[in-house]
Amino acid sequence: MLTSECVRPLRSYGDETTALTGENKPRILLMGLRRYGSACTCPGQGGKHTYVGLVDCDRSGKSSIQRVVFHKMSPHETLFLEGTNSLDIKYIANNSFVQFQIWDFPGDYDFKGLAAMADDLVYGGQLVNEEMIFGNCGSIVFIIDAQDEPYAEALARLHDTVTRAHRYNPDILFEVFIHKVDGDLFLSDDHKIDCQREIQQQIMDEINDGELDIHMSFYLTSIYDHSIFEAFSKVVQKLIPQLPTLENLLNILITVGLVFWLKSFLFDVVSKVYIATDSNPVDMQSYELCSDMIDVVIDVSCIYGYESPDITLQEVKDRSLHAKGDSLAYDSQSSSVIKLNNGMVLYLREVNKYVNPNGPIYLALVCLLRAENFMKQGIIDYNIDCFKAAIGDVFKSPKKLE
Repeated sequence: MLTSECVRPLRSYGDETTALTGENKPRILLMGLRRYGSACTCPGQGGKHTYVGLVDCDRSGKSSIQRVVFHKMSPHETLFLEGTNSLDIKYIANNSFVQFQIWDFPGDYDFKGLAAMADDLVYGGQLVNEEMIFGNCGSIVFIIDAQDEPYAEALARLHDTVTRAHRYNPDILFEVFIHKVDGDLFLSDDHKIDCQREIQQQIMDEINDGELDIHMSFYLTSIYDHSIFEAFSKVVQKLIPQLPTLENLLNILITVGLVFWLKSFLFDVVSKVYIATDSNPVDMQSYELCSDMIDVVIDVSCIYGYESPDITLQEVKDRSLHAKGDSLAYDSQSSSVIKLNNGMVLYLREVNKYVNPNGPIYLALVCLLRAENFMKQGIIDYNIDCFKAAIGDVFKSPKKLE
């Protein structure tokens, strides 16, 4: 049972536009793999920019992931998505930390030879080559369809791609999403763990046989729960040079003022990806509660936070998800308290007082603490204000992403 207090009007938060840019940002490549599919790569441009390249062969889930995480589509609606027929590029720029392009590749490209692929794949009159793909890449994310056994051919293609990428850029981070761990095939956690162990063991054996110094991270994901958001959070965090500073600030916040905090997260409001958390272990249930609180605040604000009587609720929601500048659903006064029936309290405060030259910073601090500790709300609010000021200093002096 939830009771909500003090939900103040919010403002809208962010937009994505189709764009090519040469800004100095790291690059993420997101690749979909099935046993008969393609381990693909995505072309880059000019300087370093965070690229999320989405590629699979036959409905392995790349487009669904993109729509659910970054476009707020219901997971059930993704069943009606059509296949990708041409290269589609969208730009995600929610704040100073979450900025990248999504490169959605058609499903009929096969990573058998990059030269052959480059002859076919053209975007804006530009051909694809290995230097464009791997040269400034920060992270490569592979998507493997867990429901499509056997995995031998998909893992062979994965190994080939990793080898090529590592040869071009030894600093690339490799992430593997073992996707679609839902449905009748994965009713128990034991089945999910066995699937991850099988895939991880096979690919790491091949990597070790080649005597390559490559480290890979593996995640079990599904669009029907919070696992896909947590996995993306881990990927994004590895590309944030200010991450140690943010984590230290959160650790200080939860330990000062004689107030015991159970957990705190710094969320990107638009995608619900958390860009930092404190050093306490991440409990999945606590993360889900904190993540869902953002939806509660936005939904309630869309109902009660808009003054004009001549606009429909759906129009308010659309604006809250896509408007820039003067926004409707998230501002410097946004806050919410939700009291749980187990004696815990969820507390949300905005952390976007400082406006970046590139646009507003849509961040929220969501914390979980015991109800008796929330009696010291004055101390909590003062410490959060100090935390916000420190976050502003981090934004004002961003480190260059080399």
